[in-house]
Amino acid sequence: MIEETIDEVFAAGGCRGNLSVLEIDGPGRLSVAGGDLAVAASTFKITIGLEFFCQAAEGKLDPTERVVVSPAEASLGGQGLCITEDPVEISLRDLARLMLTISDNTATDVLIRRLGMERVRARLTGLGFTGFHLPGTIQQEFDTAARDAGFTGWAAMADAIRDATSPEEGEAMWQRVLASPGMRPGRISSATADDLAALVRAVWRDEAGPAEACSNLRRMLGQQRLTRKIATGFGPDVLVASKSGTVPGGVSNDVGAVTFPDGRRYAIAVLTRPLTLGAPTREDVLGTAARVALDQLRTRAGLRRQTR
Repeated sequence: MIEETIDEVFAAGGCRGNLSVLEIDGPGRLSVAGGDLAVAASTFKITIGLEFFCQAAEGKLDPTERVVVSPAEASLGGQGLCITEDPVEISLRDLARLMLTISDNTATDVLIRRLGMERVRARLTGLGFTGFHLPGTIQQEFDTAARDAGFTGWAAMADAIRDATSPEEGEAMWQRVLASPGMRPGRISSATADDLAALVRAVWRDEAGPAEACSNLRRMLGQQRLTRKIATGFGPDVLVASKSGTVPGGVSNDVGAVTFPDGRRYAIAVLTRPLTLGAPTREDVLGTAARVALDQLRTRAGLRRQTR
């Protein structure tokens, strides 16, 4: 069975996985543990992007409005506005771009505070997507996980790891965080692969909000700079627009749309976690699993056409 084959692909890459694939313009679907809640990592930023572009299209905000982001507002993350030393003036739209293309956590948290996470959740519920758990800002999630692991907050945990007497001691601290309740599905930002894929399908069909909003979100996802996951399963003639998500040693995810030269389009979500907590997941396993799943769906679609 195809489900067993995909499970074997995940195992060969040192992980377990949840996968969901939907034809964007047809009825085909394939799900492997796709209804199970999993840690979303940064793939949840698609929902923030959708809310941003919907509010812009609905006239609730001006995407060109400029804001000043101070280093004091920085969330941990390692890139973009997370590492600036001086205040940065930037448009709301470019905050969304940094969030979706380089996964800037500070840009994400600025947008969450501006948009309101309750509005993000309400829009998803209105669309019928109930497989999301979105508790708040990324910084809040980081601090919760660190406190659950016995630290006073994420900054204190980072300081303790930095000042550890050996790499092994620092790694043991990080393992405590990974194993903490704050890193479990339903506590940190989480989603099902089925709902993530269905959300992408709705965006690509202009059904997730105003057509202008869906178009803008598709365009920015197409500018994604982190392409080491789903895209590795396909050649240069296949277009992949996606949003990745990673917790080092915890999860490695990718969610987006795959378009083949023949025009057939698929929404896909691949969420993985290591077989051994803390062990790295080979990123190319997400591309292999995606290719195996899409080969199966495309074969099924061909058989359907032949029997008509």
